[in-house]
Amino acid sequence: MREFTGKIAVITGGGSGIGRALACQLAGSGCSVAICDVRSATLTETRDLALAAAPDGVVVTAFLADVADEEQLLAFRTDTERRHQIDHVHLLFNNAGVGGGGSFVASPRQEWERTFDICWGGVYRATRVFLASLMRAPEAHLINISSVNGFWASLGPETPHTAYSAAKFAVKGFTEALVGDLRKHAPHVAVSLVMPGHIGTSIVHNTIAEFSSGDGDPLGPELLQRAEAFRNKGLTPGQAAEIILDGVQAGRWRILVGPDAYALDKAVRSAPDSAYEQDFFDRLPGVQSR
Repeated sequence: MREFTGKIAVITGGGSGIGRALACQLAGSGCSVAICDVRSATLTETRDLALAAAPDGVVVTAFLADVADEEQLLAFRTDTERRHQIDHVHLLFNNAGVGGGGSFVASPRQEWERTFDICWGGVYRATRVFLASLMRAPEAHLINISSVNGFWASLGPETPHTAYSAAKFAVKGFTEALVGDLRKHAPHVAVSLVMPGHIGTSIVHNTIAEFSSGDGDPLGPELLQRAEAFRNKGLTPGQAAEIILDGVQAGRWRILVGPDAYALDKAVRSAPDSAYEQDFFDRLPGVQSR
């Protein structure tokens, strides 16, 4: 898809981070956008920012929906069709994600399954819900956001990272399998797998908010410092969105985002047997989850 002007894009997790940056850049290029998220305040901010960047005639809509709930995604699709007055979409960015459930052994089962249900289940459900809409477009593109943790299931030997990694591996496998599936059954629908390295998003803030008990301030000094440090390192969401959109326009099915993504991909391929040993991690300073 060489041009975004006049197209319609759907973005899950559009309230912040990469999702917000994608919405603003797409709207700025003349593409109408429908975003969903679970936080109404950030949704409104993104909608306003995207509209401010957009030329006349571009429509930007926001809808409160949890990607772990198919009924809410169906309502999002209905809202998108009604407010954009269309029966098809050209682009679907499955971007919504959250951390949590680090240890399969020690983390609460509910937290583990909630993380997996958003990061993998959200991709699966949104693709199911919007597939017919993509197929009705003359040309369309499905973009699934995985992570470097989709080919390296670790944050280092001392930091379990099982739910997020398992989900991102599932996204990777699903998307790669769709390359052939769509080529056979819907050749006008392209698909891309996005593997970001460390992008300075609010995913740590959002994860803490998601799994807070609600008693007191969920962001204590130590957690707040960690969340801020994560957000202030790596590529910016805007830089990541630009790389992703360039990859979509170039028709690439595999899009690595960030120098750490390239370095880690090369390292894992070169030494898979030692990928989970301490010395492997020691050679990769600064590698972290998106």
